[in-house]
Amino acid sequence: MSKTILITGASTGFGRDTAETLARAGHRVFASMRDPKVKNRAHAEALQAQNIDVIELDVTSTQSVDQAMSTVLAKADHLDVLINNAGVASVGVYEAFTDEQVTALFDVNVVGLHRVIRAVLPTLRQQKDGLIINIGSILGRVSFPFFGLYGASKFAVEAISESLRYELSQFGVDVALVQPSAYPTQMYNSAAQPSDASRVAEYGEVGEIPGAMLQHFMSLFESADAPNPHDIAQAIVALVDAPKGTRPARTVVGTAFGADTLNDAAAPVQLGVVQALGLGHLDSVKVD
Repeated sequence: MSKTILITGASTGFGRDTAETLARAGHRVFASMRDPKVKNRAHAEALQAQNIDVIELDVTSTQSVDQAMSTVLAKADHLDVLINNAGVASVGVYEAFTDEQVTALFDVNVVGLHRVIRAVLPTLRQQKDGLIINIGSILGRVSFPFFGLYGASKFAVEAISESLRYELSQFGVDVALVQPSAYPTQMYNSAAQPSDASRVAEYGEVGEIPGAMLQHFMSLFESADAPNPHDIAQAIVALVDAPKGTRPARTVVGTAFGADTLNDAAAPVQLGVVQALGLGHLDSVKVD
């Protein structure tokens, strides 16, 4: 059955591939991005040529988010699925990131996700039906040195997704988290790096490790064995198409680096916590 789907950060990368894949599967897709008329005009026109609705949405602006949701409802009357894909990455010595850099990253990856969820939930709750897919990362479960800032934002997405899954279950709204590993997208090319060069210099050889790690990843991405980013789109499509009540809370995509093991180990502990609070009934989404 065709569904109406809103995707954030859909101009490139996972978001764009997912938008195109879902549209080919027969769904009505609203692909959102910043500045589709100028900066991202070419991306917008390419998506529109595939019968995909392109709308402007800047996750750092509540006004922009609310306007985007109003546009979706004006054109489609309802929303079935939200895919929170917009995000930015970072790599480097944690101490050398400034307060402003930390705030900017969290404004996109955490507060931005919050803005969009707040905008869509009144509609989903009223419908008593819907699906929210948050794009996290394996770095929301395991930690790579020098990826601590980015990982912290994805640990936050883990906590938000887990809590929302319980809070929304009795409204018939499902919440699922996708945890991608490293894939060749523009996110790595545009990853924020520390702006306090003097702090980086104080780390000597250790401060050179992040650059070497990025070079290693980029060479891996250019090899014949490079992971295929389409894996993420396929995982998202599988979640969209799955019947309510059968979707896993978390889906690791790519090399897990132990994230899948941690998921499996944490699940019964988390359920036990909820049951101990007398809230075990919130673990299952209403399907009627």
